[in-house]
Amino acid sequence: MATSYASAPAKVKKRPEMVTERKIHPWWFLAPAFAVLIVFFLVPTVYNFVYAFTDWSSFKSQINFIGTDNFKSLLDNGSLLKSLRITLTYAILVSVFQNLFGLLLALFLEQDTKINRAARVVFFIPVVMSALAVGYIFQALLKPDGALNEILSFATGQPVTIAWLGSTTWTLVLVSMIHAWKWMGLSMLVYLAGLKTISDDVMEAARLDGAGSWQMFWKVRFPLIGPAVTFNVATALLGSMNGFDIVQATTGGGPARSTEIFNIFVFRTFGQGLYAQATTMSLLLFVVVAILAFPVIGMLRRREEVL
Repeated sequence: MATSYASAPAKVKKRPEMVTERKIHPWWFLAPAFAVLIVFFLVPTVYNFVYAFTDWSSFKSQINFIGTDNFKSLLDNGSLLKSLRITLTYAILVSVFQNLFGLLLALFLEQDTKINRAARVVFFIPVVMSALAVGYIFQALLKPDGALNEILSFATGQPVTIAWLGSTTWTLVLVSMIHAWKWMGLSMLVYLAGLKTISDDVMEAARLDGAGSWQMFWKVRFPLIGPAVTFNVATALLGSMNGFDIVQATTGGGPARSTEIFNIFVFRTFGQGLYAQATTMSLLLFVVVAILAFPVIGMLRRREEVL
């Protein structure tokens, strides 16, 4: 009599990769990150919206709901609109200078030589420096009795006492250049990364077609680094619209409030004890940044697709 042996199903041994995702990455691992996010970002943001509709100040102990009165009074305030205009001008100038300096540095230091690598490190040092420290350094350099005038006096043989930060017309441009100088190293690295992604075959094809140096840059290389341009322009605009440190350290909003960007205005209002109005201003700045940022980023993204 033949005996049949049914083969028992082999027991599959679970590999480490087959362990459930929950056991590998427990959800409570995210708890510290969520706690920090909630305490230091979500809660202050919610209170920022709430206090904007109150009369919170240092002159009274109670906080009362007053609706949109803070928004109405601020919109009727000419200083607010002036600060917004200065902030937009400052942001545009910083974006232009920072991207121009960063792109030029990336083109000059593109070759991987020892000198260029050392120069990249030198130009990146301001990025990791404190913005307040950078502002105070330039404030000391540009004073009428500062180092820059001393150098010019030595070079010309005549005493130079130019108040570089004393013009109501050009000081904003100068401060925006200081801001761009601090962050141009970051833009340089992003542009360098973009230039490194361009294939040598594309460059060789352009040479064979008879493209000159300018045509190769403007018609070939610049369109191919579109994502880098988008990133650098967006970060420069957003960063400068939320700027405070460099302007506070160099001019404090002067002379004659010609460099009083929005955050300086908020800082002064909060220092006067008008907490609800300062909170309302910060909320308005958030709205303005959001309104401007998305169209600019969208325009740059469409430009990438066209190119």
